[in-house]
Amino acid sequence: MNATSPAVEPILRACRYLYRLPLLAWHLLVHLPILLLLLAVGQVGDHQVGHAALRWWARWFLWIFGMRVIREGLPLAGGTMFVANHVSWVDIVALHSQHMMGFIAKHEIRSWPLVGWLSTHTETIYLRRGNADSLGGVMHEMATRLRAGRAVAAFPEGGTREGVALGPFHARIFTAAVAADAPVQPVALCYGERCQAQSIVAFAPRENFLVNFVRMLGEPSRPARVCFLEPILHADHDGRRGIAQLARSRIEHAMQSA
Repeated sequence: MNATSPAVEPILRACRYLYRLPLLAWHLLVHLPILLLLLAVGQVGDHQVGHAALRWWARWFLWIFGMRVIREGLPLAGGTMFVANHVSWVDIVALHSQHMMGFIAKHEIRSWPLVGWLSTHTETIYLRRGNADSLGGVMHEMATRLRAGRAVAAFPEGGTREGVALGPFHARIFTAAVAADAPVQPVALCYGERCQAQSIVAFAPRENFLVNFVRMLGEPSRPARVCFLEPILHADHDGRRGIAQLARSRIEHAMQSA
């Protein structure tokens, strides 16, 4: 009987919970308050201690879940818009394990226990879905941060998918980069060998955040590749639609070549 058989997998999953739950509790109860303190401290001399602490905390968080993060390429420094394919909540942690960037998130997350607290302290920009004024405010805030040399991030698909197909990229999200004359760096997120675990990491039908979180804690160890691709500079595109098409093309090619 091998380890991948249906009879063995529940036993292995129980064993993973047995040793991962105490590690997760320690990481949340001990390491998280330290992280929030260092984020509040911010910069010491020429070093952003809060940003470094967030990268460390995120990497260890993913390690507890069995995610072995592998980075390819380098994130641009300064005011850059990072855009990535969207599989699940894991994407945000994977990106934060490499670079501090302010994400766009639905406003409801702000009130979630612990998650909302952490999101607010990691420069999240909140959006009220279906509210045109809120979207305009988000675009303005993103452009302001980019001009100030701070990184922002977005998922141009507009939401999570089943993890298999890459959805269309909405061009409007790139308005801030055009307005701020800032570079856009596509990032391909690939879970498992050759991206074969995308559908496992993704939300299953009728699966909410908590159920997915618990299920992922029991999953086998697998690589999580964060691929920073060639940036899209001002001469590479024709407006926000051109950026959207080029960013999607580069991410799709990277996923297919994994």
